[in-house]
Amino acid sequence: MFTGIVQSTGQVNSIKIGDNFKHIEILVPIQFINNLETGASVANNGVCLTAVNFAKFDANTAVIGFDVIDETLRLTNLDAIKENSLINVERSMKAGDEIGGHIVSGHIHTMASLVERIDSTDNCQLKFAIKSEWKKYIFAKGFIAVNGASLTLGEVETLDNGDCEFLLHLIPETLERTNLSVLTLGDNVNIEIDQQTMTIVDSIERIMSERLLTEGSLNV
Repeated sequence: MFTGIVQSTGQVNSIKIGDNFKHIEILVPIQFINNLETGASVANNGVCLTAVNFAKFDANTAVIGFDVIDETLRLTNLDAIKENSLINVERSMKAGDEIGGHIVSGHIHTMASLVERIDSTDNCQLKFAIKSEWKKYIFAKGFIAVNGASLTLGEVETLDNGDCEFLLHLIPETLERTNLSVLTLGDNVNIEIDQQTMTIVDSIERIMSERLLTEGSLNV
């Protein structure tokens, strides 16, 4: 489990293509591997991956290796990363940690595409498009994890084709700490819907569906 508070960005150092998987190595600040163990969970752009190896790279930097299987590559933007790409990274949370964002599982539901970007002196607005099947979970002021970063949703709009667009309003601190600062139009981001939101929406849908079926049978 994670908190959605990105601890650092890592730079992709190398990518090795294997049989239905990729081995990626990411450079991170040296302190990131303090007390890290092989097999530990690390979120990469919000994707929970297992650290299969790590080592000191230089005086200030460490390198961590991850194996990414074909299903993960198909469902996330990790398939599109290249050498020197920036990746949001977060160590798994520990009991007693402050949860500054919201509980994030590291399991990606879908991707969204950047369709508009407005930069100003004090903040940045990013607008994303997401497929119609996910719009029922997208609410203004709700939680969402974007490339692993816990964020509050801004304005939400339903398009004529049924898809959805939502705005994120980012402060300079978020831009400095995450790779959202380098997104360009057309880039895909990993999306994890807040699990509580999904549970509530799905439960209400089920209850309403059962009620309609019951009322329908009584009226026959």
